[in-house]
Amino acid sequence: MDIRKLSKEDIVNAIPLIWRVFCTYEATNYPEDGKEAFHNAIRSEDYINMLDAYGAFIDDTIVGIIATRNEGKHVALFFVEGKYHRHGIGRSLFETMLKDSNAASLSVHSSLYAVEVYKRLGFVQTDDIKCEDGIQYVPMIYNTGI
Repeated sequence: MDIRKLSKEDIVNAIPLIWRVFCTYEATNYPEDGKEAFHNAIRSEDYINMLDAYGAFIDDTIVGIIATRNEGKHVALFFVEGKYHRHGIGRSLFETMLKDSNAASLSVHSSLYAVEVYKRLGFVQTDDIKCEDGIQYVPMIYNTGI
């Protein structure tokens, strides 16, 4: 497995992975307007341009992505191909991103599906389930120790 920083073009090329994983694991908890809001966001040039991202590749095929915004202070996207769940790819992506981060803390609006994943990485829940634009999420934070 190879992990590397992604260009904006690489992020765009990862959209099918993001959408596929979202539809398989998260969309089941979303109303139609939430699915549409997420779909529109990941295809927005403005949204893509605010992201810094890393990808995990196996044989030159992207199998995972983590992306931050707000100068690396907020995890905006974190998806790993289903057949690679629980293989350490997500943790490797997170740790690589963390090494390049200067943030004292990282926030995330975790999907209901991913709360346990974030907890295993060291995030803690900061509030009850929220909903914006039909997208349900759990606010969480990770203190980097910086």
